[in-house]
Amino acid sequence: MPATEFFAAKNDDLRLLLDAAAEAGRIAMRYFGQTQEVWMKAGQSPVGEADYATDKYLRETLLAARPDYGWLSEETTDTSERLNARRTFVVDPIDGTRGFIAGKDMWCVSVAIVEDGRTLAGVLECPARGETFWALPGKGAWKNDVQIKVREAVAPYEIGGPKAMIDALPEELHAMLLNVPYIPSLAYRLALIAEGSLDGSFVKPSSHDWDIAAADLILREAGGDFLDAQGEKPRYGETEIRHGALVAGSGFLLPIMAKTLATLTA
Repeated sequence: MPATEFFAAKNDDLRLLLDAAAEAGRIAMRYFGQTQEVWMKAGQSPVGEADYATDKYLRETLLAARPDYGWLSEETTDTSERLNARRTFVVDPIDGTRGFIAGKDMWCVSVAIVEDGRTLAGVLECPARGETFWALPGKGAWKNDVQIKVREAVAPYEIGGPKAMIDALPEELHAMLLNVPYIPSLAYRLALIAEGSLDGSFVKPSSHDWDIAAADLILREAGGDFLDAQGEKPRYGETEIRHGALVAGSGFLLPIMAKTLATLTA
């Protein structure tokens, strides 16, 4: 039995997320590469028909299956009602909307279940690339039924994120860094670290729970870590859903990056 089916058979929440994310991915693909209506939200962030269609499907499907869970999504108005729920769905119907609109394939449907500030199950469905990432606490991180792990950092290093933050790394590292092309989806960027395709990443301030809750667990279960400027792990599903600058990675590079982040935000 494939690993995904084995674990999903034992965990109803994982099964729910995998099935819902797969169908949401199929819905999104109907719009991918096609002309769709696009609107600009506050802060000049784009949202398209695909975002709303995918969000509607996920909201109706997931809450029908778990009516006692809270709901937090980028494309749904947030309310305090979710704070009364023990568990909450945290959803980004399309993480990487700008890339999606531009026809780039590095986007994903991000779905997670959180409780007491931590992610209990996380799925990233990346249909344009034929990839599904998922994780459960203590069960490892997986991509298409293959367990994934962060890689041991060997020069030259690949560190993503804002150029200004990368430039703040110690001078001696600069000659050992490779340029990392822009990755429209933050969740997918974290998944690339988890699977060993990147060494680490800085994350600029103002990411939200829906950007990172699922990918956070995938990265941790793959042997990485995800920290804020105080060296603390982000918490999810609480009153404050916006985060400051963050750093993701593993091995000896992570404390170097974390120290750089702390210096930048001091």
